[in-house]
Amino acid sequence: MTYDLFIGDRLFSSWSLRGWLMLKKFNLPHRTHMVGLYSGTMAKEMEPLAPARLVPALRLPEGAVVGESLAMAETLAERHPEAGLWPKDPIARATARWLCAEMVAGFNALRGECPMQLLHAWQGFTPSAENLADVSRIEALWAHARQVSGATSGPLFGTYSLADVFYTPVAARIIGYGLPVSAPNHAYCLELLSDIPVRQWRAMGITIQYDPFPYPQNLTSDVWPVGGTSTANPIDNGPSINTACPYSGDPVTDFLEMDGQCWGFCNAFCRDKTVADPEAWPKFTAMIDAVNDS
Repeated sequence: MTYDLFIGDRLFSSWSLRGWLMLKKFNLPHRTHMVGLYSGTMAKEMEPLAPARLVPALRLPEGAVVGESLAMAETLAERHPEAGLWPKDPIARATARWLCAEMVAGFNALRGECPMQLLHAWQGFTPSAENLADVSRIEALWAHARQVSGATSGPLFGTYSLADVFYTPVAARIIGYGLPVSAPNHAYCLELLSDIPVRQWRAMGITIQYDPFPYPQNLTSDVWPVGGTSTANPIDNGPSINTACPYSGDPVTDFLEMDGQCWGFCNAFCRDKTVADPEAWPKFTAMIDAVNDS
């Protein structure tokens, strides 16, 4: 039973990130297919999914297509009750549904002024009063969720749920544009963005270069606060310490250098996603540790 998820460009498609996290975080088997949001090919690539016209879109194992993130979330929760996509407690579950529904329908100023991007931590951004009102509303909803669940930190309802999925791109906006929130909510945003799957999503997005950058700001940019600056660099030739790619097990053809050591991968994508954030990939770090500890 494998799902097919159709997504847009990882650095910018907030809804695609939500769709992917629904599957990734709850260990639901899936294949990912990229739809070009900025290449002019989106309409053509979406034709087989009609009447779905936006990403993400989900093709069920039976072949049916489900559009819209909230419909996808409810469908997956219904099909996999054991996975725990929604909180177990009925009141917490109802509250989590409320938070997700308001996210889908609201916060237009935040969305319009602060398009999700996972590359820059903009300095000196000035939000409008409407944007600040959206952020205040989000903080009020988070406070209500924690009042219901009793969780003072970490996931909103104590254990990770679809509520955290739906607000992860919000966290990226808050951090990426330096929007003012309380210290606990700032910490929650960084926790969501520090999650290994989110770091992997961002690293895969960085493998694509954009010129011009889709959402420019006439501002200075600080280093993205999660992952820091990578010390890895792509190089043209080996030999590498390893002969098999840590992800596929296939023979190596592409290489990176890090801390004076050369490591190999089965293709440029595997290498480049690792260059972007080496610590986001447990199989890579385990390979390094195994070699260096031997």
